[in-house]
Amino acid sequence: MRIVPFGAAREVTGSCHLLLAEGRRILLDCGMFQGQGEERNHAPFGFDPKAVDAVVLTHAHLDHVGRLPKLFREGYRGPVYATQATLSLMRIVLEDALKVMEPPFFQEGDVEAVFRHTRPLEYGEWLRLGDLTLAFGQAGHLPGSAFVVAQGEGKTLVYSGDLGNRQKTVLPDPSPPPKADLVLCEGTYGDRPHRSFAATVEEFLAILEGTLGQGGKVFIPSFAVERAQEILFLLHENGHRLPEAPIYLDSPMAEEVLDLYPRLVRYFSEEVRAHFLAGRNPFRPRGLRVVETREESKALNREPGPMVIIAGSGMLTGGRILHHLKHGLSDPKNALVFVGYQPRGGLGAEILQRPERIRILGQEVPLRASVHTLGGFSGHAGQDELLEWLQDQSRVALVHGEEEKLRELQGLLSQRGQAAHLAAFGEAMEV
Repeated sequence: MRIVPFGAAREVTGSCHLLLAEGRRILLDCGMFQGQGEERNHAPFGFDPKAVDAVVLTHAHLDHVGRLPKLFREGYRGPVYATQATLSLMRIVLEDALKVMEPPFFQEGDVEAVFRHTRPLEYGEWLRLGDLTLAFGQAGHLPGSAFVVAQGEGKTLVYSGDLGNRQKTVLPDPSPPPKADLVLCEGTYGDRPHRSFAATVEEFLAILEGTLGQGGKVFIPSFAVERAQEILFLLHENGHRLPEAPIYLDSPMAEEVLDLYPRLVRYFSEEVRAHFLAGRNPFRPRGLRVVETREESKALNREPGPMVIIAGSGMLTGGRILHHLKHGLSDPKNALVFVGYQPRGGLGAEILQRPERIRILGQEVPLRASVHTLGGFSGHAGQDELLEWLQDQSRVALVHGEEEKLRELQGLLSQRGQAAHLAAFGEAMEV
């Protein structure tokens, strides 16, 4: 049994790993490269798509599913296995990606080809492919997210996918993995634990209370899948503590996910499921207004506060949030709250440097609004949680992380006597 990374090796995006076992070739994830190196999405995979026997997906984020239509475009015709929640969310994610890709590396017909070949596989079900068996464990990162257990040739491989942040309340905690001969594990936050989630929520509520209380607008750039809905959940749970103000969800994609969530109830935490069982949708707080059109979105810039605006994109790479910031950052009554990672060199990182003026959509804007970054909202396991999840394993190969962060995690694993290796692109590792 061998595993070969063709993405997310010493970097965060492009997850794509080829498993070779029992005469089968199984692709674990097929993700898009994002940010630096996006041109690689147009390059060959590094293996023959026609020779792959099956694809197994851990979750619906673009950096784990975004090259799947390209795989079909290049001749793959086998099954695609994932939980039903992943398959439902993936349709929204891929259709949205097609609208904004420039230049596109797949077409609408390729997305349709993907969904003609999907097969749901739920937690605890064993998938038999000849003498190779695979199953999903709970990863707690997105609704329906999973880690993969593969058994064949007398060996066990565990592939983590992305592991969730256990402190958060919306999703179940990741399940512990079985003892394996090799664990292929993400290390996104291999360099540090997260700040307490409870303290993060308290800081978030204090910012909202202060800003809304003085008639200001709170701008929240947010990822459309999971993060936007988590913010809505927190506003639902803590609405009694906040001044009354409308909450605008200004993201067509986040709205689609919000509409889908009641059909995915079984994938959430017990706390969330209890709300739905009692007839409440905890992702629709009091005062929520969904912004349908661009005209409605633009009109918000002319309206006085107080209000909360949740809009994409989470990393300020485009989307409606840029227009709101262009009009709103010059007002000291307003607040900008980052609830997600801001990449180096991006607009978000530039704003966090607090210059006097910032260039947005070709216009110089005075930066007078308050700016806050709340790292505790991360959807990934922190360093301490990764170490705990890996505590019973003797061999680990690290992927899905910047090299310096993976090296820090590698050092801590080595101190515990665990063999830890930084996987390289195209490197065949024996399980």
